[in-house]
Amino acid sequence: MTSIEINSKEHIKPSSPTPQHLKSYNLSILDQLIPAPYAPIILYYPNKDQASEFDIQQRLNSLKDSLSETLTRFYPLAGTIKSDLLIDCNDVGAYFAVARVNIRLNKFLNHVDLDLINHFLPCEPTFNGCSEGSCVSNVQVTIFECCGIAISLCISHKILDGGALSTFVKSWAGSSYGLKEVVYPNMSAPSLFPAKGLWLKDSSMVMWGSLFKMGKCRTTRFVFDSTKLAILKAKASKNGLKDPTRVEVVSALLWKCVMAAFEENTGSWKPSLLSHVVNLRKRLVSTLSENSIGNLIFIASAKCDSDSRTPLHILVEKVRGGVAKINGEFVKKLQGDKGREVMEESLKGIKDCANYIGFTSWCKMGFYEADFGWGKPVWVCGSVLEGHPVFMNFVVLNDIQNGQGIEAWVSMDEAAINVLKHNPELLEFALVDPSPLQMV
Repeated sequence: MTSIEINSKEHIKPSSPTPQHLKSYNLSILDQLIPAPYAPIILYYPNKDQASEFDIQQRLNSLKDSLSETLTRFYPLAGTIKSDLLIDCNDVGAYFAVARVNIRLNKFLNHVDLDLINHFLPCEPTFNGCSEGSCVSNVQVTIFECCGIAISLCISHKILDGGALSTFVKSWAGSSYGLKEVVYPNMSAPSLFPAKGLWLKDSSMVMWGSLFKMGKCRTTRFVFDSTKLAILKAKASKNGLKDPTRVEVVSALLWKCVMAAFEENTGSWKPSLLSHVVNLRKRLVSTLSENSIGNLIFIASAKCDSDSRTPLHILVEKVRGGVAKINGEFVKKLQGDKGREVMEESLKGIKDCANYIGFTSWCKMGFYEADFGWGKPVWVCGSVLEGHPVFMNFVVLNDIQNGQGIEAWVSMDEAAINVLKHNPELLEFALVDPSPLQMV
């Protein structure tokens, strides 16, 4: 039986103390938008160079030293949660655990055990908020029997979205690798989107709360390789749609097939709502950079008032149209005097929808480029909602190792997932739960 044992726990403090005038970090208004307490990620590294136990200890020391250096630059991540408005930059450091698992990495990747994945994380993935005094950053390094390594992070979602998590991972990996070019974070978000009270948290909790479901959640992986994506794009382009992206066509196809699953399970049709998390960094390039940290995101939405027979290109247009509304002009309105009205009006329609499916994309964020000094990861994944009694219909899109395909993690009610896994239109383009070793 596969088991994981924690061998050590400690806190990795910044290599230099945080200056007194930086001891408090104000969160932005957008940091109140996401209900999940952590942004979890796991990167799996094979033992390509036949590293010994001594080499593994050296790598652990390198990870700790480089994390210490990186936390000096990302000083709020070395602190603790003070409130929904504030991080206490007290240099407590990142919680850092080392664990061992009694299985070889190749064997695990050949037949991925979803029940095991969450045990690689330093925190349990739930929707319960981070309590006051909790560490902002939590890390676990799990060593496999073959000396392969899984590096996992659970960093508070109060301060990092996927883009900011990518910036932190790149910076840490670069320091561990010994790169001379150091990544520094842009921390201007709180001044661009200042928080005046907790009204957005209250509004977003009402919205998200209406979309949570009770039941038995199942998570299934659907993998689209570059060849199938090219065919899917061509299919979506037949009616004159110009240059659909891989994220657009995968989102639209999954939306279409999820609608069909809802219809089959309920025996009736209802309007369907899709949401997509939009990165604002590219919408406000004059003041935000790729390395800006914080939750610099907003929620786009699209509605389908017809059934699952809706043509693919129509759904792609709806996805594209919803995302296009979150443009530079919209972001400027968020910053303006009527920012609250704009946010509340935009979020008003994303609630109380029985046939809802939410999307977020990690594509092109560069997680597969994170080389700590012993090669790039063979697989990257997040947490698993498998078996959770409270959940939301949600899809996480990520690159595959070659950067050309897409891996979609779909979490839904067990009955809906069972229908989705056998949808012939979806299976024409996607593999169901393949080994990550095949995803090259």
